[in-house]
Amino acid sequence: MKKTVFIIPMFLAVNFIYAVNDGIVKGVVADSRSREALESVTVVIKDKKDSATALVGVNTDKNGRFVIRNIPYGDYLLSVSSVGYKTYERDIPLTSASKEIDLKQILLVEQSEVLGEVEVTAVGTQMRIDIDKKVFNVDQNIAAAGGSASDVLSNIPSVEVNTEGEVSLRGNSAVTVWINGKASGLSADNRAQILEQMPAENIEKIEVITNPSAKYSPEGTAGIINIILKENRKSGYFGSIQAGVDSRGGYNAGFNYNYNNNKLDAYASLNLRSRVFVGGGNTSRYSPVEDRNTALYQVSDIDGRRNNFFGRAGLTYHLTAKDHFSLTGFTMLGKGENNSVTNYKSNIPGSYTQSRRSTLSDNNMLGGNVQLGYKHDFSKTGNIDFAVSYNTWGMDNESVYSQTSVYSPGNQTSSYQRQTGNMGPHNIEFQLDYVNSFGNDNKLEAGYKGTVGREDSPVETFSGTAKDDAVPVPELFNRFIYNQDIHALYSTYTGHLNSFGYQLGLRGEYAGINTRSLGYGDSETDIPFHSNSYLDLFPSVFLSYSLPAGNEIQVNYTRRITRPRGPQINSFKNITDSSNISFGNPGLLPEYSNSFELNYIKSWTNHIFSFSGYYRPTYNVVQRISYLDGNVMKSTFENIAGNLSTGTELVLKNKLFRSVDLTTTVNLFYNKLDGFSYMPEGAAEPVVGTAQENFSWDAKMIATFVFPKLFSFQLTGDYRAKQIVAQGYRKASYSVDAGIRRMFGKFSASINARDIFNSRKWHTVTSGTNFTQDSKNWRGGRFVGLTVTYNFGNARPERGKQDRKSNQENAGNGYDMEEF
Repeated sequence: MKKTVFIIPMFLAVNFIYAVNDGIVKGVVADSRSREALESVTVVIKDKKDSATALVGVNTDKNGRFVIRNIPYGDYLLSVSSVGYKTYERDIPLTSASKEIDLKQILLVEQSEVLGEVEVTAVGTQMRIDIDKKVFNVDQNIAAAGGSASDVLSNIPSVEVNTEGEVSLRGNSAVTVWINGKASGLSADNRAQILEQMPAENIEKIEVITNPSAKYSPEGTAGIINIILKENRKSGYFGSIQAGVDSRGGYNAGFNYNYNNNKLDAYASLNLRSRVFVGGGNTSRYSPVEDRNTALYQVSDIDGRRNNFFGRAGLTYHLTAKDHFSLTGFTMLGKGENNSVTNYKSNIPGSYTQSRRSTLSDNNMLGGNVQLGYKHDFSKTGNIDFAVSYNTWGMDNESVYSQTSVYSPGNQTSSYQRQTGNMGPHNIEFQLDYVNSFGNDNKLEAGYKGTVGREDSPVETFSGTAKDDAVPVPELFNRFIYNQDIHALYSTYTGHLNSFGYQLGLRGEYAGINTRSLGYGDSETDIPFHSNSYLDLFPSVFLSYSLPAGNEIQVNYTRRITRPRGPQINSFKNITDSSNISFGNPGLLPEYSNSFELNYIKSWTNHIFSFSGYYRPTYNVVQRISYLDGNVMKSTFENIAGNLSTGTELVLKNKLFRSVDLTTTVNLFYNKLDGFSYMPEGAAEPVVGTAQENFSWDAKMIATFVFPKLFSFQLTGDYRAKQIVAQGYRKASYSVDAGIRRMFGKFSASINARDIFNSRKWHTVTSGTNFTQDSKNWRGGRFVGLTVTYNFGNARPERGKQDRKSNQENAGNGYDMEEF
């Protein structure tokens, strides 16, 4: 009897798949509130008499579309589900007269929970897993309330922000960061400062694209992190006022306003932030000298305050139903002060026994982006989109260094240095995109992107025993000129054959890069440019297959590049720390990588499981290398070796007990760095690095709890295991953040605690010829913030509420035969 019970459903399933009299069900799934297409939603055909039995299923593609073929004629139940949304169900009768059913658009409504007698609107889904990217809803990140974009990114799975504000993805710092799908002037020179000052309140979501197709820029071997700023579409006017303070004496205030009607969409946002920051570090360096070990110890304390203004505005005018003009922009104005004190102790022969170095830095920032766009919809599935944007980020810096060193009782020296710098990069971007869908499942995309960038950044140093006798030091003057022109053409073609999907793409890029480093008194005509030009092809291949019952598998390949720039290629010597001097290498070559990924997604009503396996060999890897020159540690960059990164990323998203949303990410990876030997200019001995390989892992968990009386609580924790770096390794570390939010009608209040256990630190051990160095650095540390928000406006009921009613009616009444 048991065998019969097992065999009959199996026979029916096989007969179902290979039936001759078959029908088709297709449609598009979108979010009821934003109308944004939802990818990787589970669409299942069930037996109407036994709704627990799933006969066949697919996942929606990146445009929210799905097609289920080869369905035998009969009466069925269609079920559409995704974590964080109510399940949508409706009857589907297939007959010879209506064998192809087009559901047009299915709108999913976010879940609401009823706990006790109090109805609580659930926190919207924090994370959406698509087949080629992961999307994180930052509005639900309570722990980052009142913080910066850097704080938001540090809570994103597989993303890391170090003590200097640099961003890495899956342990790889060669990642590209965009704002609203464009570089927007962000570069290696200014990215950390801009992200540190951008308010978290302006960010709607973060897209993490680990293996972008040929449509996107190939820059960044690790992938792309796209920061999407808020832009609402509700009719009427509405906005919010926000204010906050933190335990360090920082504060923030913001105002947001939106107005929309049938012809016009407009928004404006103003934010003021004052942030107090602290940091520090300690370093121990050991070197053998004359048959005994010597040591240099240094301890640093850093504190400062940054004040900045961030403003955004945008206007979209709908000239006709098919023609749309837009003008958008944002600007940032900031001023910061930074004070640091470093104490040294040494037993190195001929060196000081103790020393104290203080640094006072002032920096001013003024920059922004303005974009003009035009979009023409020539059909429901086709459009052409043109945009031109101008980006500029100016930063003026002045640092004063004072150092007193003691060599023996009664024998001490004093020195004074003042360094001024003016970094002024700017660029113009042109972008033209064409997309057209034809047939049932075919799409052609093509376009052009051009970037013309210029940078002129002079640095001048004055030196003496005190401020009064400081004079310019010609050998420490540097004027760095950087020009970069990149022009690209791309095309991708997407198609489907039953359950098999594919996308083929090719991008051609020409890059011309010119750098020049001028010394004191040098004429521009006397110093030639260091020029590099590249003409490269970047193919991409994406293959997917939809399996029954909400399973989907995808294999993809892309070729990517990371071009050196900024501090990596500027030969100027940074003397902020006289015992540790760093400088760039203008002869660096680009890194190239071939990136392969295997992705699998399995969806249930309240659970999603995602598996990503990746294999990424990289060539001409740029690494920071260090060597001793006397008693001074010097650091520079070089294309030293090849690198192999391979690993697995596991994501599990669960909706538990009607009130718990849990997202867990585990990244297991193997990293191999080839050995190298490099002779720096002026060094006595070559820098030698032995081949290194390492298995490591990191994990991050975000738990959100929704309680009665409009309370929600969020806890975020991450752990990073030991990981190799050039000439050494970084020790394991962990951190925990928490936040709680309470709604009071139009008011809401959030309390968040960052780095609860004061454990967000980076501990690195490196070694080379005649030295071993142990360094621990930290920034931020533990603090608590309070943010209060007031919402106002006369916005009409959201589309989602109207669509919810429409969906319920459709679910109860079946479909209108005229649709098909």
